[in-house]
Amino acid sequence: MAYTKKNRRKKRQPVEYEAPVTAEEKSKIQYKDDFQKTYGTRIERIGRKFEGKGRQIIYALAGLGVLLIFLGIFSTYQRRQANSAQAALGNAIETSQALITDIPPTAGDTRKTFKTEKERSEAAIKEFEAVANKYGGDFSEKAKYFIAVSRLKINNEAGIKELQALTGNSGEIGKMSKFALAQAYADGGKADEAAKLYQELAKLDNPIIAKNTINLALAKIYESQNKNKEAADIYFNIAKAASEAKDLDKKPLPFSQTANQAKEKLQELDPERAKEIKEPELPQPELPFG
Repeated sequence: MAYTKKNRRKKRQPVEYEAPVTAEEKSKIQYKDDFQKTYGTRIERIGRKFEGKGRQIIYALAGLGVLLIFLGIFSTYQRRQANSAQAALGNAIETSQALITDIPPTAGDTRKTFKTEKERSEAAIKEFEAVANKYGGDFSEKAKYFIAVSRLKINNEAGIKELQALTGNSGEIGKMSKFALAQAYADGGKADEAAKLYQELAKLDNPIIAKNTINLALAKIYESQNKNKEAADIYFNIAKAASEAKDLDKKPLPFSQTANQAKEKLQELDPERAKEIKEPELPQPELPFG
């Protein structure tokens, strides 16, 4: 059987004919890997929940970012202010403790010196007032305390009034002011007022000032009031506790200066009772090479 041209064309034609894919149809084709198959539905579900809220979220995140930046700037500013205040307060304290002498400083000596205590106190007060006026909070309160203490040396009555005002502070400055005021009363012959303040401080759990220092001062007030029994009791308690004190290795500790003073005063007031105080047996220092 002979084949015609028409038959030959039909035989060359593929059995299955696929039309070419258009660009529009390609865009509709989705290719998914394992991750997309597993989590794609979940992500879409979460996305629908936040649909329409994108702008609010962006605003919230932007606001949080601004807040964090503000807090960072404020924290840096506070640190700088604290460092500046601490330096200024330290310089003022250095002035209040400067050497009093008529001899001029030698070349290269940068230490502050004053000719009289009055001159030194006035200079210190000016520096402390600058700190109190420029900085607030604790630095201002500390500066006011040092102003009052310095004022005692040039105007005792005015210094006492300033300390009295500061004793109303329930914090560290109030306790320090109360102790300084008690000392001022004692120096001015007001034993009863001084004793009352020392007694109040001695009863505190944390009086800031060492309790032995407070009790030693109170005992001296009792002596000035001829209350020798009360004074001896305090001296005995201080010395007795020191004689029994031990370090972390259970070894005895040497007497402090306060404990030595208490023992000496006890020997004056009650020699028999002073014999009960045994000096701690301290280990001898080891000599090099045996």
